[in-house]
Amino acid sequence: MAPDMGSDQDLRANLGYEQARDELIEVVRRLEAGGATLEESLALWERGEELARVCRRWLEGARARLDAALAAERAADTEEPSGAGASEE
Repeated sequence: MAPDMGSDQDLRANLGYEQARDELIEVVRRLEAGGATLEESLALWERGEELARVCRRWLEGARARLDAALAAERAADTEEPSGAGASEE
């Protein structure tokens, strides 16, 4: 059913997080509704797995960016002299 879309990287480059999440929700809905042939169900399952990996990679990337920003903020806080601003009049 779903054509081979290439690697997860290709999928991630072509799908934003929200697009992948929304399509994954639709895939799950269709699987839960039943009525598909075994072949259709397997294709849906495989597509769902691909979409879940794409979502996970987006979330991991967001987490890494957040962690880096927090680490930079902590580093900036520790580099600031403890009496900064005390000598200002």
